[in-house]
This record gives sequence, C-alpha cells and structure tokens, in this order.
Amino acid sequence: MKGKQNMNRVRLIAKKLTLGIVVAACCFVISGCIYDVPITAKATRKVDARLLGNWTSKDGKVKMKVVKLDDSNYIVSCDGDLYRAYYSDVADTPFVSVQKLESDKPQYAYWTWKLSGDGTLSLRNVSDKLVPDDIKDSASVQKLLKQNLQNPALFGDEIQMTKNK
Repeated sequence: MKGKQNMNRVRLIAKKLTLGIVVAACCFVISGCIYDVPITAKATRKVDARLLGNWTSKDGKVKMKVVKLDDSNYIVSCDGDLYRAYYSDVADTPFVSVQKLESDKPQYAYWTWKLSGDGTLSLRNVSDKLVPDDIKDSASVQKLLKQNLQNPALFGDEIQMTKNK
C-alpha cells in the first residue's frame, strides 16, 4: 500500500511539472492535460545534448532519464513509462510536444522549458484553461499558444530539475 501511495505522490508532483523539453516528457501523461495532436507535426530543431542524461527534481521526488532517439527526438523514461519528446517552438518560445509511447492512441502533453546557465531545467505545462483538450488540429493549438504567450494563466507551476553528475 505504501508503494502505491508513493507512486501516487510522484504522479501528483509530476502533474505540477511544466514539458520543458525532454525532461518534461517524463511527467507527461501522469500530469497535466492530454491532447490528441502535437503542437507541431515534426520537430522544429535538433536534439540538445545538454538535456541528455539523468535528471532529478529539486525536491528529489521525480527522476527521469533522457536519451537521444535520433537527430530530432528524445526518449524519456520516468516512473517506468516511456515518452517521445521533441521541440515544437511557437513564436520563438521553446515548447515541447511529448507523446506517451505505450498508449493505444496518440496522447500528447505540451510543455515549455528553459535551461539556465547553471544547468537548472525549469519546466511548465500548458494549461487546458487556455488551450482546451478538445482541439483537433495542430494549427489551432499553435494559434492559441501565440495568442496567449503573454498570459500568465497559459502555464502551470514551475518545476525545477537538476542533472545528476
């Protein structure tokens, strides 16, 4: 029972994460809003080697591993689940489309991220209050993101991750 409670606690923490790139992927389906379409159909830039490796949330409760799948995609392992993540930049803002791999139908989460000079990865998920989960095409998602970039309600709470040495 305690193991199940611990797993639920990790999932709750992950829910507050916001899909910087790859790292956000880990917390994707167990968190935030789930969408049927990605922000962009393909990656908007190449893999950033600085994101590869093992990461831990500042509170130590969320751990994930990020590896390179190909030139534009990451595979993220978090809490036993696997995700594919890739850059989906919109209006010069670094978003990430995160797809749960072990699902009967495509499921995506949307995140934004920022990697600071000291190596801290800050993640924020996109809120379904401004980007509803019933959107059926990527163009509509991009339009809503652009319209709301200056709206603080677009994003959830920030989670900070540090890379394990």
